[in-house]
Amino acid sequence: MTTSKPSNWDDLTVRIMSSIGMTIVGAAAVIMGGVWFQMLAVFVTAVMVWELWMMIRNDEPTKGMLLAALVASVLSGQIADGTLVGLLLFFVVPVIGATQLKKERVTFFIFALGIQIAGWGLVHFRMDYGFIWLLWLMLVVITTDIFGYFAGRSFGGPKFWPKISPKKTWSGTVAGWIGAALVGYIFTLFTNAGPWIVVISMVLSFAGQMGDIAESALKRRMGVKDSSTLIPGHGGLFDRFDALLGAALFMLLVATVFNVPGVAF
Repeated sequence: MTTSKPSNWDDLTVRIMSSIGMTIVGAAAVIMGGVWFQMLAVFVTAVMVWELWMMIRNDEPTKGMLLAALVASVLSGQIADGTLVGLLLFFVVPVIGATQLKKERVTFFIFALGIQIAGWGLVHFRMDYGFIWLLWLMLVVITTDIFGYFAGRSFGGPKFWPKISPKKTWSGTVAGWIGAALVGYIFTLFTNAGPWIVVISMVLSFAGQMGDIAESALKRRMGVKDSSTLIPGHGGLFDRFDALLGAALFMLLVATVFNVPGVAF
């Protein structure tokens, strides 16, 4: 009896079905905006902090759930209160979580802080810049992932960063940039965005890829394959939204530095 060799596409069907479900829920929340998108962002952010905790201390799930509940409470308050005092609340969960750990305290602090800031940033990006530009951000991330997945599986080639993420190739990485550039070009056709949005889209794509790399490094450090098993074919929410976190942090930085209205893109 011969055993067939696993195909590069064995997980494609499961990934597609999971992606369809997430897309429907996410698209509905993004389109409706307001409290619906806020609730989704708060939920996803809280779950990702729980997954972070479980990667570090999977023997204490109760503490992880309590931290997730605290994230939801804090983030909900921050969305309503944009003052300096409200922003300082970003440090509550990272500090409390770090004090409960005997090791990887800095790891938890940095990632928990980044996850919360990214979640908060996405909510405010939707409120301040509107549906169109949040759609652009998400399409850049999604297209980067799709182009990278198919190019990497089809062409293979040299690895992008083998010590951190052995599956990622240069062909997939560059294909992601190309896909992002196409998204940027399409947006120049029906918005008042200048040609530079193409370049920004490519940089945003790279920021998303770095978010993916950062989470891969974390999983490698913790010795786990996925952040959790919540999503069939994708692992956990952290696995699915790591690139969006990187992109959101980048766009939050750009928006803060330039402080321009969304229509100025």
